[in-house]
Amino acid sequence: MNPSLNIPAVRAEGIRFRYPGSSAWVLEGLTFAASPGEVVGLLGPNGSGKSTLLRIISGMLAPAEGSVEIQGKPVWTLSRKQAAREVAMVLPEGGRDVPFRVEPLVLLGRSPYLRDLEWEGPEDRRIVQEAMALAEVSHLAGRFFDELSLGERQRVMLAQGLAQEPQVLLLDEPVAHLDIHHQVEIHALLEQLAHEKGMTVIAVSHDLNLAAEYCDRLVLLSEGQIHAEGKPEAVITETLLGEVYRSRVLVDRNPKSGAPRVTLLRP
Repeated sequence: MNPSLNIPAVRAEGIRFRYPGSSAWVLEGLTFAASPGEVVGLLGPNGSGKSTLLRIISGMLAPAEGSVEIQGKPVWTLSRKQAAREVAMVLPEGGRDVPFRVEPLVLLGRSPYLRDLEWEGPEDRRIVQEAMALAEVSHLAGRFFDELSLGERQRVMLAQGLAQEPQVLLLDEPVAHLDIHHQVEIHALLEQLAHEKGMTVIAVSHDLNLAAEYCDRLVLLSEGQIHAEGKPEAVITETLLGEVYRSRVLVDRNPKSGAPRVTLLRP
């Protein structure tokens, strides 16, 4: 993974989107970019457009106006296999009731690299084993996916995304169902993938403290537009969070890392 640092890994420009049957715009003229090797956290209250933006970047949704480029290529000109080699999308509900065993499910992440009717080879299986180890699900290989806990399922879907070997990894609340050990482990893994392998990681998060600790840059959305963006210390402020979340918070510093730390206050 050595894309040119002069070309944004992701660029979405002038995005306007609303769902069929609705008169309300979910995104209004939003412009967003992410660089190779960067971990970007998308923050904002429910309904601010975070998950919709991820789906537009992935090509799952098409905006009414605007454009999206992945590594300088318009996302809607890519074939499904080409797009899946460039971008992996990990959804919190992805594949929830699929009656597959875990290892074959993760193997589906290799589909973009296979010709029609072609079986996975030794290299594909090696990549899958590595992805499962990184997501800490190797011990679940023979289990049925629909018998797993929500947290285990989430890590399996992450392994499937890693098996795609994407340039861009999109995650919608990647640690929503995980215990605190796996929350930290997954965030550390995402940081490692970005900083050591050049992958671009864009993650929706409602955990402001984890986002501040592990993201290189934060984008704070409100009512379909970017309210603020920048390094965590520039975005995680009492004023900005109060404006967007309409809540009282105390922001100080993590005594170990120095990252901004948010504490909720009573109304």
